[in-house]
Amino acid sequence: MKKLIDRPQYLAQLIGHKDVDLVKIITGIRRCGKSSLLDLFHLYLLETGVSDGHIIHLNLESMKYRNLTDYVAFYDFVASQIQDGQRTYLMFDELQNVEHWEKAIESFRLDFDVDIYITGSNAYLLSSEFSTLLSGRYVEIRVFPLSFAEFLTFNTWEDSISIEEKFQKYLQFGGMPILSEYHFDETRCNQALEGIYSTIILRDIMQRNSQINQNTLQRITLFLCSNIGNITSPNNMGNVLSNDGAMESSRQALTRNTVERYITLLKNAFLFIQVNRYDVKGKKLLKTLEKDYIIDLGFRNLLLGYRDVDRGHMLENVVYLELMRRGYRVYIGKVGTTEVDFIAEKPNEKKYIQVTESLLSEDVRERELRPLHAIHDHYEKIVLSMDRSFINSEDGIKLINLIDWLLKKK
Repeated sequence: MKKLIDRPQYLAQLIGHKDVDLVKIITGIRRCGKSSLLDLFHLYLLETGVSDGHIIHLNLESMKYRNLTDYVAFYDFVASQIQDGQRTYLMFDELQNVEHWEKAIESFRLDFDVDIYITGSNAYLLSSEFSTLLSGRYVEIRVFPLSFAEFLTFNTWEDSISIEEKFQKYLQFGGMPILSEYHFDETRCNQALEGIYSTIILRDIMQRNSQINQNTLQRITLFLCSNIGNITSPNNMGNVLSNDGAMESSRQALTRNTVERYITLLKNAFLFIQVNRYDVKGKKLLKTLEKDYIIDLGFRNLLLGYRDVDRGHMLENVVYLELMRRGYRVYIGKVGTTEVDFIAEKPNEKKYIQVTESLLSEDVRERELRPLHAIHDHYEKIVLSMDRSFINSEDGIKLINLIDWLLKKK
């Protein structure tokens, strides 16, 4: 059996929802650890007294279940395995491979005493059909690639390596768990990332959308990779890509609708996340000019080559993903004519966060602090940077080292 490394943050969520009458849906990009999380939960059930006969655990990508392609065959097979008299725990990996699987899931809920856990690698799992059928009766648990704190525990380190050097490895290689097996061998890590990326493009996007042009999809992906943390619009993206020379032979312009469609496909495969902007003074969500962040910097560096010149936006990407892991709802903040990188909200909490590599330059310091000074409420205001200094606040704004913030216990 493969070695399992604990991810307590996610396992605690599954345990917290155990025996609650909700379908537990574990989502996230391929190979981010969803299957391992189900394996960990399976072990937890056994350790707490659930018999193996009352756990049905199927990975629908295995050839063993190649005939379970529609919900009727799937339902009949699973129903035949369910024993009477005691609750049965159903765990299904990559369930999107079963057509109309949601009908079988609802039938299991109606017909048996079961607690259901499923995983999927694209947002079709939460399609309108499913949402309609199981409205209000499911909870989504979003799994991300490794945080920096997890990255430190997944890898082995020589004593002489500083925390800054370890963080540099994180920026370069990203947090896909499989890479810990390659000990930062760049060639082998890139081969592993290329395999995951190709599977996402071919299986999760191309197979499901027969009209997609793979070259166009690749160019839009590269554009988004090059512009993480930048405000973009589908119109502008279409104009840039239509005029970049690569389109000249096909004489095909990219319309706004085409660009939006391709971005949606990339978001549905969990490769990118789009973040809306919020007008702090007007107190309203803005409908245009979003920002996009990639789910893991390893993919960006694979596609573009590792470029330290864009370090500021890479740090921003890391912070955004960490806020999502910590359960915040995150927006880009518009403050008059300026911008604050992130507004992070929970029901009883709000933070304004700026991210920059350094505040040592007076111009940068003024630029980063200005939007926070313009916000006149009493919520926490933070600037995260790579600086280490004795000054930890300025005019009520906290100045925090980014690595320290990443490693701070939630």
